[in-house]
Amino acid sequence: MSFSSDLDGLDLLVVPVTAFEQNCAVLWDPASRHAVVVDPGGDVPRVMRELEARDLTLDAILLTHGHLDHAGGADALRTAASRRQGATVPVIGPDARDAFLLSGIAAQAAHFGLDGMQDVTVDRYVADNDTLSLLGRTFLVRHVPGHTPGHVIFHDAHARFAFVGDTLFRGSVGRTDFPYGDGPLLIRMIAERLLPLGDDVTILPGHGGITTIGQERRGNPFLR
Repeated sequence: MSFSSDLDGLDLLVVPVTAFEQNCAVLWDPASRHAVVVDPGGDVPRVMRELEARDLTLDAILLTHGHLDHAGGADALRTAASRRQGATVPVIGPDARDAFLLSGIAAQAAHFGLDGMQDVTVDRYVADNDTLSLLGRTFLVRHVPGHTPGHVIFHDAHARFAFVGDTLFRGSVGRTDFPYGDGPLLIRMIAERLLPLGDDVTILPGHGGITTIGQERRGNPFLR
């Protein structure tokens, strides 16, 4: 089920996509009708319908990390939106250390028996403390590895909101049982780079419901 919210002047629509129920986010300025999409893991026709129904111009596609359920639809969405708008829509992020995952999406999808997920070559990798100027806002990039080597989050300090991918969830944290995963590193990076954003910051994880930094600092058993 999709849900929507207002982020201090920007509108947010969260659409769970694919069998993984990954939170694909459409964020837009209702005045300019310009938008960004965060983590289009798949179901691109559905995402495009949401953009078209609101007459939105897609300015960029942001990726928190290279797993197929977050990035598997990025190439197809870039192609569809660029064709519709007559100009190339850039794919931005994650950190370059996830390049090996982005180039292996089709193989990952075949392993799970999933169709419609493609490898993607991004237009710009990002690094810790980069800033992105989008929709009249400044998004701070923080590198939060552990779930994947190149995982990043996008923080809008003005709206007190962050897209955190598969780092921190409501009552849990991202999986680290991959060959490239690092559980202690993930917990340390959450402590050093997510918790200092502030207890009042609302976060959208890659799966499940919205929560806040403060709620997870107080009640998340993995952070005790």
